[in-house]
Amino acid sequence: MIELFQLDRSLHFPPPAHALDEPPGLLAFGGDLSVNRLIHAYQHGIFPWFSINEPILWWSPNPRGILPLSNFTVSKSLAKFIRKSPYRVTVNHSFERVIHACAKVPRQASGTWITQNMIDAYITLHHHGSAHSIEVWDGKELIGGLYGVTPGNLFCGESMFHYATNASKLAMFHLVALLRESGGEFIDCQLQNDHLASLGCIEIPRNQFLNKLKVAVKQPINHLLWQPRELT
Repeated sequence: MIELFQLDRSLHFPPPAHALDEPPGLLAFGGDLSVNRLIHAYQHGIFPWFSINEPILWWSPNPRGILPLSNFTVSKSLAKFIRKSPYRVTVNHSFERVIHACAKVPRQASGTWITQNMIDAYITLHHHGSAHSIEVWDGKELIGGLYGVTPGNLFCGESMFHYATNASKLAMFHLVALLRESGGEFIDCQLQNDHLASLGCIEIPRNQFLNKLKVAVKQPINHLLWQPRELT
């Protein structure tokens, strides 16, 4: 049996240090997925993650997976692919198609955590100007992409997908280039996995992440970076 903080109508969250050790990082439940609550959560190192038929669950894991931009790894084979790639890459051309594609990625036996109410909430957040997508195209066919949230001068990655080899890596390459333009320092990956580790993702203690987040949130966002356009 565990005791867990239940959110009310206010935007108040318990401090991330109160998150459980088991399940690792579980902080609270309840509340809603409104734009104001989501932005407030991301600004404080908290994000929603739950499955169908579960209440809204809020997490702040320790350690935290981040990708320092200076750490981003481009292998020789990926560099060769990027130089010769025939694919087009765009920003914010098709957020809704990207999030729906991410929702269809197989997620073991538990199914997707990108439920319909999550899709609706992040599309609303996108229209608000706080969630963005990178798309990879083969002609007019969408073959890869990613999306995430920008609570400040950083990108909190949510999910990615690919239908062609290296398509999601190509999207990540362009995301890193965009963030470097704005003077950003890292991408919040939430949790590390083997794929992210191969791109340079590392794990740091939660308190260290929160200190870095506090600085990034206070930095101005260059909204011109996220104007819908083709990237080169």
